[in-house]
Amino acid sequence: MHQFDLPRRLAAEALGTCLLVATVVGSGVMAASLTRDVALALLGNTLATGAILVVLITILGPLSGAHFNPVVSMIAALKREMSAGEAVLYAFAQTLGGIAGTMLAHLMFALPIVSLSHHVRSGGPQWLAEGVATFGLLLTILAGVRLARTAVPWLVGLYITAAYWFTASTSFANPAVAIARSLSDTFSGIRPVDLPGFILAQLTGALLAWALAGWLLSPIPHEAKQ
Repeated sequence: MHQFDLPRRLAAEALGTCLLVATVVGSGVMAASLTRDVALALLGNTLATGAILVVLITILGPLSGAHFNPVVSMIAALKREMSAGEAVLYAFAQTLGGIAGTMLAHLMFALPIVSLSHHVRSGGPQWLAEGVATFGLLLTILAGVRLARTAVPWLVGLYITAAYWFTASTSFANPAVAIARSLSDTFSGIRPVDLPGFILAQLTGALLAWALAGWLLSPIPHEAKQ
């Protein structure tokens, strides 16, 4: 039984995703304006994203679950922790919030409110990277909730911080965030035409993590131990 009603939970999901995307896009713009060193710019983008995730999950997790990600909501529905209808509404709120976050970042840096990205992110290695990034994120969430619930904000923030650097795609791992970033022709953008491959990889990675976690995190029945 949820402590907060659905409208409040949807508002929290939209707000959280908005602030997450504003941080991703805004820190990317700031980093690119301060240095021409791509590695240094990515580091700035990474640290800001990991930090805001810790904050947002900590303060909004008790309210809505702090999904901020349609594939997280999809897995919650598959686990019957929420209805399919609620998961669809969560995804809609997350996507709208993410788009608002891109617009907010653009306004803060005096950029056009919407500017379709020309940043090419396509091909097998990129799709594999997105599958791996999303697999790792969902496994981190599922294992964290099962084994170390109070540490989940830090686990997710630290995972994304690492995944920015060990994946070729810089770890979008989130369809709503990917859609929002396609509307920003900045350091963190992705071409709209590249979205289908990324989203398919994210869905696949999430489902594989759910399947593995279902076995990995299931305790051995008492009778089987004897």
